Amino acid sequence: MLPATSKLCAAISYRHLRNMTGLRRQAAVAISQELSRLASRSPGPSTWIHQVRRRSSLLSSRLEEKPFSEMEMSYIKQGEEALQKSLRILEDQDDWKTETVAGNGDKVLSKVLPDVGKVFRLEVVVDQPLDRVYGELVDNMEQMGDWNPNVKEIRILEKIGKDTVITHEKAAATPGNIVGPRDFVSVRCSKRRGSTCVLAGMSTTYGAMPEQEGFIRAENGPTCMVLRPLPGSPSQTRLTWLLSIDLKGWLPKTIINQVLSQTQVDFAKHLRQRLAR
Repeated sequence: MLPATSKLCAAISYRHLRNMTGLRRQAAVAISQELSRLASRSPGPSTWIHQVRRRSSLLSSRLEEKPFSEMEMSYIKQGEEALQKSLRILEDQDDWKTETVAGNGDKVLSKVLPDVGKVFRLEVVVDQPLDRVYGELVDNMEQMGDWNPNVKEIRILEKIGKDTVITHEKAAATPGNIVGPRDFVSVRCSKRRGSTCVLAGMSTTYGAMPEQEGFIRAENGPTCMVLRPLPGSPSQTRLTWLLSIDLKGWLPKTIINQVLSQTQVDFAKHLRQRLAR
């Protein structure tokens, strides 16, 4: 199915490619090539990754909406790259090690990747339908600081099309100030296709948001959250969160690993509390 879809995307995109110049043409060609490459890979991905990849093309979802500047197109492309890289990491089921398992079944796993470093993977089930979870994490993104103590503030700096935003996030200092305040500037890409939602992102540069006094500018990504209805129980949502962060500064690896895995466990707890209200 994926090879056929790739050919269809290429055919549909031809008339648009003729009118593109510069980075817009390069981005479209790059995404088309990525789809073709993914189509030829084996073994194939799981069903939900297959579904998102099949319909995650710039050609079909953005270029027909309105013309974008080259800078906007570069951010769109970064978001797409974060999404594809994240899905490739999640697709590989080998070598994940358990970091922690909570009493309610919440689980954090980790693995070390040569080109990324250590990544963490949270697996939880939330007793709320997907629309409710998606709305809180995407539509109400800027309110996360109200219910997640690990986040001081999230602010949307710019919206590009319907799927891409540039954000500035201030992370709160950990108890005892073991890890001081960090901030992030990120490009985020949200894709909703059928019953699967993917929220991906990675660090970027944004001229209007230079480094802030009192914060260390950390880097994240590729990172993503995947939301799917629990099979047989549409009122529940399975949430997978891939976390990859470079906190910068001098910190022992043991401290970093403990802080990041605990951050994921805390997030699940506070998200449930927020949704329950």
